[in-house]
Amino acid sequence: METRGQRKELFGTIVSDRMDKTVVVLVERLVKHPLYHKYIRRRSKFSAHDEANSCKIGDKVRITESRPLSRTKKWRVSEILSKAL
Repeated sequence: METRGQRKELFGTIVSDRMDKTVVVLVERLVKHPLYHKYIRRRSKFSAHDEANSCKIGDKVRITESRPLSRTKKWRVSEILSKAL
């Protein structure tokens, strides 16, 4: 019997909450340059499902991978870690 992998989890900051039940999450990661060995900041934006419309711009959130919910939404907001001031 085959074991299923864990769902991916990412941490990021909400940069847009204008859509209904959808937020845009900015995820930053550090990548080491192969030649110069300097760390470079890489950013990615993900559309995530927010069922309760409870997230606001600036909130720190955890998102988890899910089945495709629309053409761009493949993530869900699983937890709000800290609210924006």
